[in-house]
Amino acid sequence: MKTIYFYIAIVCMVLQACSGSGAGEKSSLQGTWKLLSGTTIQGKDTVHTDYTQGQEMIKIINDTHFAFLRHDLGHGKDSSAVFVAGGGSYTVKGNQYTEHLEYFNVREWEGNDFTLQYEIRDDTLITRGIEAVEALGVNHINIEKYVRLP
Repeated sequence: MKTIYFYIAIVCMVLQACSGSGAGEKSSLQGTWKLLSGTTIQGKDTVHTDYTQGQEMIKIINDTHFAFLRHDLGHGKDSSAVFVAGGGSYTVKGNQYTEHLEYFNVREWEGNDFTLQYEIRDDTLITRGIEAVEALGVNHINIEKYVRLP
């Protein structure tokens, strides 16, 4: 009788592990990430941005939501002044990460979903996807590289 209970317990654990809940996928993304660089590609135009020079951005991902904050390192006192903040919920399926942008200081971006392919190599997160906001005429490929903060 004990053997039957043992096998039932094993089957339950295997079924739970294979349920596709995405919990394992999400947990690898969870944490605080610092943006190192970004590349946008629109048609034949490619723009590379080094986010370690004069500005800083972090993305915080927990089990249900993400948030990002970017600001200049001059404390808003010169022509490089910038502050960007946003966030919302997200879903993960395989290596596909979809942000549901609910909050953003540029309000026209709110209510849009952005699907990104992602990969994590050691402490580095690389995302790639299309950012499209029809109302603003935005439609480009966005590639970002982050490092996980301790």
